[in-house]
Amino acid sequence: MIQVLTPAEMRDADAQAVAAVGVDALMHNAGAAIAAYVREHVAPGSRLVAFAGPGNNGGDARAAFAQLPEYDCVLHGPDTMPSDDDAARAALEGAALAIDGLFGTGARFPIAPKYLPAVRALDARSTRVLAIDIPSGVDALTGAVPGEAVRASATITLAAMKPGLLFEPARGRCGELWIADIGIDAAILAAHARTFAALDDDAFLDLLPHRAWDADKRSAGAPLIIAGSAQFPGAAVLCARAAARTGAGYVTVASAGDAAPVLRAHLTEQVVVTFSNSSESIAAEDLLDIAKRNTAVGIGPGLALDAWTGAMIRSFTARCTLPMVIDASALFHFAKHLDLLRGKACVLTPHEGEFARLSGGGTIAPGARVERLREFTARTGITTLLKGPATLVDDGAIVHINPTGTSALATAGTGDVLTGMIATLLSQGRSPVDAACAGAYWHGLAAQRCARDRPVGVIAGDLPEALASALPLRSPASTLLRYA
Repeated sequence: MIQVLTPAEMRDADAQAVAAVGVDALMHNAGAAIAAYVREHVAPGSRLVAFAGPGNNGGDARAAFAQLPEYDCVLHGPDTMPSDDDAARAALEGAALAIDGLFGTGARFPIAPKYLPAVRALDARSTRVLAIDIPSGVDALTGAVPGEAVRASATITLAAMKPGLLFEPARGRCGELWIADIGIDAAILAAHARTFAALDDDAFLDLLPHRAWDADKRSAGAPLIIAGSAQFPGAAVLCARAAARTGAGYVTVASAGDAAPVLRAHLTEQVVVTFSNSSESIAAEDLLDIAKRNTAVGIGPGLALDAWTGAMIRSFTARCTLPMVIDASALFHFAKHLDLLRGKACVLTPHEGEFARLSGGGTIAPGARVERLREFTARTGITTLLKGPATLVDDGAIVHINPTGTSALATAGTGDVLTGMIATLLSQGRSPVDAACAGAYWHGLAAQRCARDRPVGVIAGDLPEALASALPLRSPASTLLRYA
């Protein structure tokens, strides 16, 4: 798990570290991390140009250049900053790398006019741009870009991730994200009452269950998937296949009788059963009986939206004691009945449109996703995964920001895949928040893998087949690690 600190939390950690080791040591270490990146990506002897501001960000750029004698380093500080656009562009001519050391997390907006020519020249990306800590002009807390801002090829954030770097539109201006260890004691970083958290590859791998040598098919994970209808059988197929590819040993799909033939034609390794269509109470009893042999439940993909189905799944859920993930059509049926889920081991997985209805607060305003999600989980007590370009998971304590994924996920059925994955992780004993975080991270990795293999035309059915190959390796020990 990486540290994600707000600007205020980071300033407090910096102050404690300065008191412990001194500002010069921290700046030297930051410069060493930047220098390590340069040596890995730029040939010795190349021209490097840095725009350095008046604060610590500029000091980090100076510290980096002091450790790069084998390069042609040109630094423009506050007193030598180019005064117009033409001069700023000319300053970058011939540079193999430009370094943005203008402003860090304490920047005030809008940026002072004096520095705008440099910002515009860096934003034009006529050469590769490395941002120190954050691209100048980006809000490190919210990810907002309130005015002109740098668009970097890569960003080295110092000591801890800043939440704004993982949110759009700032995320699109960061390029590759790297985290540099600059010598702040881990205990100082960990001591804060954190607002945000995020997984990295190692933390994700730590959450994945491992089968015992004597496991059987049910102890390996036995999710029950309540999904599908005559109109939308494909959603259940995607959900069930994802559950199996996530590592479940025994996947059961329960659906209406008129959907079962299609499901059985497409699901050869999963068991398809039906529930009664006579009354919702009898159907709920059928499901409760089936669930006695399962260890978690996924509800919603492709279910019908009629009143009978809603009454049936609410009756089942009220009496079910297994952990559950609720998505898609089931969210529609629970929108006015969230009280039934309070106190249960449950994950809701809405996209923003579903969340608008589920929360009762209407459309989410730009920049309000975190606030709206935290209000909802505080009010309902239900762990919620809010899908989006930066998927969020909130369990009422910490907002987890998922750093993986790609726009390739913007296609029908990918949410059904995620539901199946979380259902399996729940069935293998993971808590709702851990299952949601690990599921979202892995789902995003699989999408990235699919997008590399198929730049155009990724479909939801590609994702389950990419899960195994998308698993990352453990990160090597280093003071500079690529994050996302």
